[in-house]
Amino acid sequence: MLTISRLVADPALGLRVVTPELTDALNAEIHWLHTTELADPSPYVRSGELVLTNGLWQSQVSLDRFVAAVARAGAAGLVFGLTAQTPELPEDLVALCLSHGLPLVELCIGVPFAALTRAAAAIQNEVLQAELTATVHRGDALATALSRGSGAAGVLEILRGETELPLLVVDRKGRRLASIGCEPTDEQVRLAAAALNRTPPPLEVDLLGTGPAALYLIEGAMGEIDAGLYCLEPSATLSPADQEALAQAARFLSLEVTKQQAVHAIEARFAAELLEMILSGPRSSAEVIRRLRAYGVPPDRPLAVLVSSPVPTPGATAQPDDIAHAVGAFFAAHGIPAFTAAGSRDVVSICLWERSPEDLTRFARDLSTETTRRSPVPRTVIGIGDITPAPGLRDALVRAREVCQVLRAQPSPDIATFADIATFRMLLGLLDTQVRQRFSDQILTPIRDHDTRSHTDLEHTLRTFLAHDGQWAVTATALHVHVNTLRNRITRITDLTGRNVNRLEDTIDLYLALTAESLDTPK
Repeated sequence: MLTISRLVADPALGLRVVTPELTDALNAEIHWLHTTELADPSPYVRSGELVLTNGLWQSQVSLDRFVAAVARAGAAGLVFGLTAQTPELPEDLVALCLSHGLPLVELCIGVPFAALTRAAAAIQNEVLQAELTATVHRGDALATALSRGSGAAGVLEILRGETELPLLVVDRKGRRLASIGCEPTDEQVRLAAAALNRTPPPLEVDLLGTGPAALYLIEGAMGEIDAGLYCLEPSATLSPADQEALAQAARFLSLEVTKQQAVHAIEARFAAELLEMILSGPRSSAEVIRRLRAYGVPPDRPLAVLVSSPVPTPGATAQPDDIAHAVGAFFAAHGIPAFTAAGSRDVVSICLWERSPEDLTRFARDLSTETTRRSPVPRTVIGIGDITPAPGLRDALVRAREVCQVLRAQPSPDIATFADIATFRMLLGLLDTQVRQRFSDQILTPIRDHDTRSHTDLEHTLRTFLAHDGQWAVTATALHVHVNTLRNRITRITDLTGRNVNRLEDTIDLYLALTAESLDTPK
C-alpha cells in the first residue's frame, strides 16, 4: 500500500524523514497527495492525504496556524519542498509537527512535486494490480472448490489460506452450513439465522457475548437473502483486503446456495413421488422397493415408519422442511439408514429397524425431544407405525399419520402407536381414498346440491350441530339463529339424506361422512 515510508524508500525522490519518532504514522496508508500553498488548506484536504507544500503561505500565516490546519483536516503527513529561497526547513516546524503527531518529510531542492505524484501513482497501480491478481486467483480457487463439490466448507478453507478470521455460514432456517476457526453454539446459530429474517438484515450481529459479528449476505436463486457469511469480528477491525475477500466469498456462496436449493427441490419432488407410490398400494410396490434401495434403506429387511409433526402455537410456527432437517440429522447421528420426506403438515421417515417395538418407542421419544429442541415450536408429536416389511408400508404410514393427527389435537402424549390410540379416524384411514370419497358423496351430495340451488348453508349447519354434540340451544347461538330455524334446517337435512339426527346410527353416518373427507386433505 502507499505509505510515507514507501515513498521515502525511493532514492530518486530525495526525501528525508524529519520526524522518525512517528513510526506508526509513517507506515499508515496514504489515500493520495495534495499540493497546496493556501494559508488554510483544511477545507480542501481530505483525511489520509499527504500534503505537499513549498511554504509560500508563510507571508500570510504563522507556522503554528498552518500546521494546526493541516492536522485538523486529518492529513497523513506534511512534505516540505526546499527551494532556492527556502533552502532549509523553517525554524520550529519540526517541533510543531511533532506536537500534532504529523509526520514531516523534507524534499530536496530540484525534485518537483510531480515526481512524487508519479511515484505514488506507480505504487498505487502496483497495489491495485496485486489486489486484482489476488481477487482473480481467489475467484479461480473458489470456483474450483465449488465445482469439485467442496461446498460452503471448501469456500471457508480458501479464505483460511489468506486470513485467520473465525467464519460461520448459516442459512435462514437455522442450519449451520459450515464454520472454521470457531465452534458456535446452537443459540448463536439461532441468533445468526434470526438476523437474516429481519427486514432489512443488519450489517453486524451480536452473537451472545462474542461482540459484533460482520455479516455478508448470501442470495439464493430468487434474489432473496437465504444465508449469511458471518465473520466473528467487528467490521471496523477488518482490513479492506479482508472485506473484499469476504464479499467475494459471499458471492460465490450464492452459487452454492442456489445449487443446494435446486438439489433440495429435486430431492423433495422424488420424496413426494415415493410417498405417493407407497400410499397407492401394491401396484407400485416394485418401484417403491427400487427407490428405497436408492435412498440407502434396505427394503428386504424390517422397516419402521415414524411421522413427525410440529404443533404450532401463537407466535411460534415451524415449516416441515425445518423438522425434516432435524429428523434427518438425528437418524444420521445414530447411524440409521432412513428415508425422510416433508409434506405440508408432517414429516415421514421410513427407516431400517431390527430392534424391538419398545426400543422404537424410546427412539421416537428421544427424536421428539431433539426435534423440539431444534425447532421454534414448543412441541413436536410423533406417530409410530408398525414394524413391517416393505409391502406393509402403506398401512403403517396411514396408521402413523392418523396417530399423529390425534396427538396434535391433544395436550399429551407426544408420541404414540396405533394400538395406543384407537379411534374411528384410524379405521377410516385404513380405507382406500376412493371408498371414503364414495361414502361421503353418497350422504353429502344432496345437501351440497341443495345449498348450491337454494343458496342455503345446510352443510355448515350440520357441521356446527355435530361439533356442539347435538345441543340445540348452543348450536343456535353459535349460528346466530332461532332454535326453530335450526330445527327447520335439520329437518330439511333429514329429508335430503334420509338420516335422522335423533337416531344414533344416522348421526354416526353423518359424522363419518364429514370426517372421512378431512382425512383426504393434503398433509
